[in-house]
Amino acid sequence: MKSETKCIHAGYTPGNGESRMIPIIQSTTFKYDTSEEMGKLFDLEASGYFYTRLQNPTNDHVAAKICALEGGSAAMLTSSGQAASFYSVFNLASCGDHVISSTAIYGGTYNLFAVTMKRMGIEFTFVDPDCSDEELEAAFRENTKCVFGETLANPALTVFDIERFADAAHKHGVPLIVDNTFATPINCRPIEWGADIVTHSTTKYMDGHDATVGGAIIDGGKFDWMAHKDKFPGLTTPDESYHGITYAEKFGLGGAFITKATAQLMRDLGSIPSPMNAYILNLGLESLAVRMERHCSNGLKAAQFLEAHEKVAWVNYPGLPSNKYYERAKKYLPNGTCGVISFGVKGGREAASRFMSNLKVAIIATHVADAHTCVLHPASSTHRQMSDEELLAAGVAPDLVRLSVGIENIDDIIEDLDQALAAV
Repeated sequence: MKSETKCIHAGYTPGNGESRMIPIIQSTTFKYDTSEEMGKLFDLEASGYFYTRLQNPTNDHVAAKICALEGGSAAMLTSSGQAASFYSVFNLASCGDHVISSTAIYGGTYNLFAVTMKRMGIEFTFVDPDCSDEELEAAFRENTKCVFGETLANPALTVFDIERFADAAHKHGVPLIVDNTFATPINCRPIEWGADIVTHSTTKYMDGHDATVGGAIIDGGKFDWMAHKDKFPGLTTPDESYHGITYAEKFGLGGAFITKATAQLMRDLGSIPSPMNAYILNLGLESLAVRMERHCSNGLKAAQFLEAHEKVAWVNYPGLPSNKYYERAKKYLPNGTCGVISFGVKGGREAASRFMSNLKVAIIATHVADAHTCVLHPASSTHRQMSDEELLAAGVAPDLVRLSVGIENIDDIIEDLDQALAAV
């Protein structure tokens, strides 16, 4: 099936006379006839459900749909995109380990890595996504466990060179994790370019309606954990909390990573979405393909308008021929990038603030990538924990305005931008 069809049909196939929509299994627990049957679940000897803190049928159906869209082997939902980023890295790295990350990532992810996970004893080296081969090579250490980047950085809109970073990671025997939130699998499938693990904040385009917070992790099923046994003992040596199961041997390339993340991390940390949230996410997924087409079309037209406007200092949108990432975007995102644009209003912070306060259709909100057109000044909100130097290193200028173009009529969006700029 093509992606548009997978958005509708993947992940759940109703039987004769069964619910056409994924059923909402709003239950904490599941009943079994014997202790022996339930025991097999606790031993990971059988598939099934016993407590929604770990797994739930509704969630798993939706995860299976996202897995199919990304072309992965297994997937899981989390309660937020932050949880997905944390689980994907913490499933591989622990105290004393090292991780390489692109500098051009979401500010919340940067803080998670540079502050919170650092307190857990995991060290991160941040590299410019456009660094030289020598600089990238120098970042690796003996205890490096993975490399992390974003297909389209939020909000810098840097286009990540997936193949290059995948090759470097694999040369050193570690997987590449790619956050594909802004591109979605409609516009880019990182696994096909060499990524091993894909993450999402499903809160954004996947839900698409500002309704549910969530995340997802998808395993590409291609990384050979046993070939690098010494680097990943959590996957390649017995887990005594599950009667000595070795995940890479028991569940193979296609299932080891997600099974461990569920059996260990979800068991102990419990960052699972409610079945109702998963159900609402699925409603968004059904229209993802058609919405992304509209977001990209509107985004390009809005970017072209802003680039030609006399009161706009600069525009950053990978779909514009003038953009430094235009050629790379054509390679990885030939059908369009996203609906998010970064730009600066002439006059700096004060002028940007005046522009935002005069918008009528676009709303000032911390959210991004949904049906509504939203606008934000990251330096004073989502990235406020970063210094000016850190902002610039992440590709976020202090005067940057992030415009998330929705699916309204493009003429109304452009008229709104024009009248707000006229007030500056």
